[in-house]
Amino acid sequence: MILEDFFSPVDDQNQDKSWISSQFGTIIQVHTKQFPDLDQNLFDIALIGIEDDRMAIHNNGCAKGSNIIRKKLYTLHEGNYKARIADLGNIKAGNDVSDTYFALKTAVSELVKKNIIPIILGGSQDLTYPQFEAYEQLDNQVDLVVIDSHFDLDLADIETSQVNSKTYLNAILLHEPNYLLNLSYVGYQSYFVNQDSVKAMEQLYFDTHRLGELTGKIQVCEPILRNADLISFDIGAIRASDAPGNGNAMPNGFYGEEACQICRYAGMSDKLSSIGFYEYNPHFDQNEQTASLIAQMIWYFIEGFYLRKHDHPNINHPDYLLYRAQIKNYEHEIIFVKSKKSDRWWIQIPYPDNPISKNERYRWMPCTYEDYQTATDGEMPNIWWRTYQKLI
Repeated sequence: MILEDFFSPVDDQNQDKSWISSQFGTIIQVHTKQFPDLDQNLFDIALIGIEDDRMAIHNNGCAKGSNIIRKKLYTLHEGNYKARIADLGNIKAGNDVSDTYFALKTAVSELVKKNIIPIILGGSQDLTYPQFEAYEQLDNQVDLVVIDSHFDLDLADIETSQVNSKTYLNAILLHEPNYLLNLSYVGYQSYFVNQDSVKAMEQLYFDTHRLGELTGKIQVCEPILRNADLISFDIGAIRASDAPGNGNAMPNGFYGEEACQICRYAGMSDKLSSIGFYEYNPHFDQNEQTASLIAQMIWYFIEGFYLRKHDHPNINHPDYLLYRAQIKNYEHEIIFVKSKKSDRWWIQIPYPDNPISKNERYRWMPCTYEDYQTATDGEMPNIWWRTYQKLI
C-alpha cells in the first residue's frame, strides 16, 4: 500500500510567498506537488487533514476545516527547537465512510510504525475510531484520552448503534480483539452526561474528570496525558466564547489558554504517538478565531514534543529518587519514583498472575505528588486501585 495514494495535495494557492524563514509555512515540508519522503528519518511529526463529516451530529461542515487550520498554523513562528514536520495533505471523503476510515487507519498505523506522530486536523469525532483501529497491528494495549464535554456513548443500544460522532465509543469498547487498557475522559460536564454512563465508566475502572475538577488547576491533567497513547480532542470541549467554530459549542468549557496547556502536556508525553483535533466547523467561526486557537494549540503540542524528557522510570538509575509508603491493612508497600530531570512522579503497580504479565512484573503509572502524600497517610491512592483492577 502506497501511503501517497490516500492523500490529495494542499492547494498551492494557500501558500503565502511572504513567509519568513522562522515561520512554519517555510519550515514545514508541504505536499503540494511532491509527497514527502517518510522513509529517510526526516520527520518527527506529520499533519493529516480529513475532509469527511458524514457521521457528524449537528455539525455538518466540519469537513472543510483542515485547510483553514493549516493556513493559521503556517503563520506561526518556530520555537526554540528545530522542527521536522511534514504536511501530507488531505484524506478526502471516500465513496463510503468506511473508505475514509480505512485510509485514516492505514495512514496513522504506518506513521506510528515510522515513529512519526500524526496530528489529525478536521472532520468529525467519529474519526477517533479509525485512529484507535490503527493500533490493532502494533501488538500493544493502549490508553486513550478523550477531551470532550460529553460521553460519546449510547448505552441503550450499544451493540447495534451506528458509528457516529456521538456513539463512536461503542465501537471502541466492543472492538475485538480488545487492546484498550484504559480510557480517560477529560473535561466532561455533568449536565450533558447520563449518570448510567458515569456508573458504567466506574465499573470498567476508567478515569473520568469533570470540568469543575480541572478549573483553575489544569496541571491535574498532566499525569493523565502522560499515560496516553492517543488523544482525541473535541473542539466543543472549549467554551464558545473562545472557540465558536463548532455546531455544538456551549457557554462553558475550557478556556483557550487551558486548551493550549493541555496540548503542551500532551506533546511532552513520551508515550503519546497520535492526536486528533476534531469537530472544527468554519461555518460557525467568527473571524477564523477558532482556527487560530487550534493552530496555537498545535504550536504548543509541537513545543511540548521537543521538550520531551524521555524519563520513563528506571529505579536503578541515579536520575530517579525512590520512595516507599506502607498502606494500612495491606501487606505490601507502595513504591513511587520521582525523576530528577522533570520532577514528575510515577507509582509502581504489580501485575497479578495473568498471561498479560508474562514479560513484566509491574507497570509504572504516572501520578502526582498528592498521590504520594495519600500513600504516606496510609491510604491507597485511587490510581493504584483502578489500575490494578484493570490488570486482574
